[in-house]
Amino acid sequence: MNRINGILKSKLTGNVAVAGLAILAVIYTIPHSSPDSNPVGMALDRVTASASADASTDASANFATGWDLPNLDNARVDSWIKLFSTDPKAKSRFAVWLDRKDTYEPMISAKLTERDMPQDLIYLAMIESGFNPKAQSPAKAGGLWQFISETGKRYGLTVSKKVDERNVPAKSTDAALAYLSDLHDRFGSWYLAAAAYNTGENRVGRIMRQVTGSEKGTDADYYRISSLLPKETREYVPMMIAAATISKDPGKYGFAGAVADADDAHQAGDAMAE
Repeated sequence: MNRINGILKSKLTGNVAVAGLAILAVIYTIPHSSPDSNPVGMALDRVTASASADASTDASANFATGWDLPNLDNARVDSWIKLFSTDPKAKSRFAVWLDRKDTYEPMISAKLTERDMPQDLIYLAMIESGFNPKAQSPAKAGGLWQFISETGKRYGLTVSKKVDERNVPAKSTDAALAYLSDLHDRFGSWYLAAAAYNTGENRVGRIMRQVTGSEKGTDADYYRISSLLPKETREYVPMMIAAATISKDPGKYGFAGAVADADDAHQAGDAMAE
C-alpha cells in the first residue's frame, strides 16, 4: 500500500501545493499488499538522505517528562522534526494535524486509559491519517487508523458498500487499540508493534527471528532490524516520535501561532489524505 504517497500527493487548498513530507497519515498502513512496494517516494528520500544510515540509537528508553513511550535517540527522528518544523508545506500540513488533534484526543486518550496503553500511541493515528476520519489511501485503507478492509473486519468492524465503520472514529479506535495490543503481546515492544501495524506482523516476526532468534524483543530492536524493513516502515516510528516531540511543545518548533492560523488550510483539510 502506498499510504505515504497518498499523503504526499494530497492537496490542502488554494496555494497550498503537494505536501513535501511522507506521512505514514502518512503513511497509510496495516499490512501492505505488496512487499516490494516503495511507498515513500521523493519526499521520503529527502528525509532519509539527511539522516545517517547508521544513526546511533540509545538502547535505553528515555522516559522524559511527558512521555510514556520510549524516546530513543536517532538521527531519523531529528530529520523528521526538522522537516515538519522548517519545510513550509510540511509545516502547514502539520499545523492542520495539530488543529484536528484537539477534536479526537479526548476520545482516544480515554480509550487508551481504559486499556492501560501508552497515551503517546495517539501519534500513530496522527501520522496515519492526520486525524481525518474520512482519509482513504490509494490502496483503500480508511479512517483515523487507516485500516484495510480485511484487518478492519478481523477486529470487528463492518466494512461494506453501505456501512464502513473504519470511518467511525470511536469504533475504529477500539479496533486499532485491540490490534496494537495484540501486536504488543506478540512482539513485546511498542516500537515493534508499530512496525508490524505498518508492514504486517508476519514480516516483522520473520525478520525478528532472522536477526535476533526470537519474535519478542525491545524497542531498540526496531532500529536493529531497520535495514531489513521496507523503507516506509523504517521511517514509521521515527516519524511518530517526531510528531510526538513537536506536539508536546509546539511553541518550541514554531507552531504556537501556526495552529491558530491553520483555519484556511483546515477548511479543505479533508482532502489531505485522499
